[in-house]
This record gives sequence, structure tokens and C-alpha cells, in this order.
Amino acid sequence: MGRERYHDKHPFHRRLVAGTLDRAQVQAWVANRYYYQRQIPVKDAAILVNLPTAAHRREWISRIVDHDGTGSGADGGTSSWLALARAVGLDDDYVRSEQGVAPGTRFAVDAYVTFARTRPWIEAVASSLTELFGPPVMERRVAAIIEKYPWIDPAGLAYFERRIPLARRDAGSALAWVLEEATTPEIAQRCVDALRFKCDVLWCMLDATALASGAFK
Repeated sequence: MGRERYHDKHPFHRRLVAGTLDRAQVQAWVANRYYYQRQIPVKDAAILVNLPTAAHRREWISRIVDHDGTGSGADGGTSSWLALARAVGLDDDYVRSEQGVAPGTRFAVDAYVTFARTRPWIEAVASSLTELFGPPVMERRVAAIIEKYPWIDPAGLAYFERRIPLARRDAGSALAWVLEEATTPEIAQRCVDALRFKCDVLWCMLDATALASGAFK
């Protein structure tokens, strides 16, 4: 699934790592992705309420804290993404206002949250397994940004540095649950379909970003 459908295959992402996007297009990517980052803890909270045991909930709740922070000085992933926005020249108020979020991005992300809220918990968990594919892609993205976009303050890349080990941790626990619960071919196929859906969400976000930013005319 990762080799065939993960969003690093998308033409917009390929242009990002090739260094051929202009400043406005990079900014559009950051602004659109912010909406996804903001909604990730909402998605995880939706999954949390459907988990079957206290042990599951205790493990899953760390994802929400990772993105929302603790409120006691420890920034979460969403705050770190705002630091990236500042590094590419965007104002916090503009990003938070979501003026730069394309309708297609909003539609795709909202569909993901609805999926997490309404599907059986194991399918919702399986949809998160794009984290299996993410760390090496993030590593290549960081290297490309440092090399190809010298105008971006490297301090703004802290989100990726922190997220890479967390994604590996989260993917490992989620995969263990899926392997334990997918005891029939039918359940296994629904889990695969859930992962395919998540890949489509990420792909649609880049479609919307590319269209809104004029990356592909």
C-alpha cells in the first residue's frame, strides 16, 4: 500500500522534494497541512471513545497529548507546525484563520474525522497505519527542504524531528492491535480498505493544494 498509494508519490510532493516549488506554493502546502494537523487530535479523540478497554485508551490518549501539548509549557505537534509556518513566512493569525485552506483539503480532512468517528474502532485504527510509511518520507523531506529551500529557517523543522520517532512508536502499537484483531479475511480486508482510504485523504489534500496554489496549470 505504501509503495503504491502513499502521498510521497504525488506530483506536488515530488516537486516539493525536488526544490521546484516557489515560495507561495510551499506556503500553501504548510497552510493547508495545518488544517490536517489541527484535526488530528480531534480524530484521535473520536477513536478514543470507541476503544474497547481502558488499556487501549491509556495507550491511545498519548497521541492527543502529542499533538495538543500539555498546556504547561510543552508544545505539541500543532504548535510545532505553526513554527514551520513562521519559518516559511506565514503569520500565525493567518494560518489559524484557515483562510489558506482549500475546500478540497477541508473536505478530505473532515471525511477522515467522520470515518474515525463512525467506523468500527479497528478500522479507524488501521487507517492510521500510514504512519508506517511516514518516517523515511519525512526524513527525505527534511533533507530536501534544508538543501533546496535555504530561505526556510531550519528551526521550523522541529516538528519533523520530533514526529519521526513518535510515528514509529504509534505505528508499532497500532499495527499490533490490527494484527491481533483482524482474525478473519473479511476484517483484514476492511482494515486494508481503511488504510487505502487514508492514503486517498492525503492524496486529495495535495490535489487541492496543487490546484489552489497553481502548481499545475
